[in-house]
Amino acid sequence: MAMQGKNILAVVALIYFASSFIISASADSNGIATYYTPPYVPSACYGFDVQGTMIAAASEALWKNGAACGKKFQVTCLSGTNQGVPMPCRGSGTVTVTIVDRCPAPGCRGTIDLSQEAFASIADPAAGGIHISYQQL
Repeated sequence: MAMQGKNILAVVALIYFASSFIISASADSNGIATYYTPPYVPSACYGFDVQGTMIAAASEALWKNGAACGKKFQVTCLSGTNQGVPMPCRGSGTVTVTIVDRCPAPGCRGTIDLSQEAFASIADPAAGGIHISYQQL
């Protein structure tokens, strides 16, 4: 009976830690999205292998020594970052992108640097940068 109680306790502990990891891995984070323009190759992740246009470059915060390559992120426009375009969000305001490149400091001005096409699908490119929420899928 004591052994059964220990097994149950171990299972409960395992479920608790696994669920807390899943919740933290899928939680939204806030940041800034900017965009970059073609050509999109070569990229740090795929060289000259074209990955389409719904792509992005990861800032140092997301890059993690290349571990971000191929990861998908859902990015949602929240608001503008400047007075020039106070309400830049458009359409559904959400896009899913694949990380194909690195946006290195100090030139990287955002958390995630979207392709021009991905940015334009959620916001007016005239804004240049937008406040976003994002999560890894």
